[in-house]
Amino acid sequence: MDRPDTNIYEYKCPNCGGAVEFDSTIQKLKCPYCDTEFDIETLRNHDAQLANELPDQMSWIGSRDNEWREGEVEGMRVYICNSCAGEIIGDANTGASSCPYCGNHAIMMTNFTGALRPDYVIPFKLDKNAAKANLLKFYKGKTLLPKIFKDANHIDEIKGIYVPFWLFNADVYADIKYKGTKTRSWYSGGEDWTSTEYFSLDRTGTVSYDCVPVDGSKKMADDLMESLEPYDFNEAVDFNTAYLSGFFADKYDVTADESIDRANERIKKSTEDAFKTTTGDYGGVVVESSHVQFENGTYHYALYPVWLLNTNYNGKRYTFAMNGQTGKFVGDDLPVDRGKYLAYLFGLAMAWGVGIFAVLSLLVKFVL
Repeated sequence: MDRPDTNIYEYKCPNCGGAVEFDSTIQKLKCPYCDTEFDIETLRNHDAQLANELPDQMSWIGSRDNEWREGEVEGMRVYICNSCAGEIIGDANTGASSCPYCGNHAIMMTNFTGALRPDYVIPFKLDKNAAKANLLKFYKGKTLLPKIFKDANHIDEIKGIYVPFWLFNADVYADIKYKGTKTRSWYSGGEDWTSTEYFSLDRTGTVSYDCVPVDGSKKMADDLMESLEPYDFNEAVDFNTAYLSGFFADKYDVTADESIDRANERIKKSTEDAFKTTTGDYGGVVVESSHVQFENGTYHYALYPVWLLNTNYNGKRYTFAMNGQTGKFVGDDLPVDRGKYLAYLFGLAMAWGVGIFAVLSLLVKFVL
């Protein structure tokens, strides 16, 4: 296990000393205590000046053996909150979190240095209220939904998280052969006739791709993250830890090399689909053979904004996510509360005058 790390940076309000947060609405840092707003560069220069001040020297030596035993904390990392000295415990992939004791937001700088430092970040544009509103909209009309899903305290647990992505760029030369058909039908001599002709369709050309994203976190399902696309990379900025204030973040635990196969698959499939649109009025078009060649292939590491809420119900986890830039919302199929459903069936049966034995039969069948 790594030793406790005190290299945590928190952006403090020069006016009141509170921990400031990045406000996605105004695209500035804002103090939640005195409402003062700051440009990121201004506050960073201010903090740089403060960094030249000599720190206090108040060291303590423990009187007992505090060493972790082998295997006891495998996979854990411990961080020290500079505000209250509380320990923040997480795995090695946690990039930004909040202190469970005082609630101040903390950034684990060591996870964003060297090769692990992202190149770009797309800042949150939509705040927590927008995420909660979209979640309630998703729940709307679902009267049989279990209470836990609509519980106000639970909905308030929705969290903003920066998800790591590898972004792939390439110029692609493609030589693709498709099989297509043309079918015509007619009536003659008292019978229906159908004629089908088969064609080989050759397509060659080039297409360029910029910022094809591949999810770099094992914690996030790839299909969930891809369903939140597209993101507008034109709004990406050079990475700065200030954008993480007030949010959670992960660093990648899927390397760029491990992401290449998925990037190749996405780019090749997109190229085949793009060229397929040029096959005109041919029907039943399928790929017969495909060859692509990449040039100028490069990749970058970036953080993309996602609002996320997980709900555990009857041993199953239901995940709901919203693109923190565009507001696109996705979620798992929702469950039905058994008690509400049984009450609904009983009420329906009474309204329709169905015999009580028929109602009980339905109830027993549902429960079993």
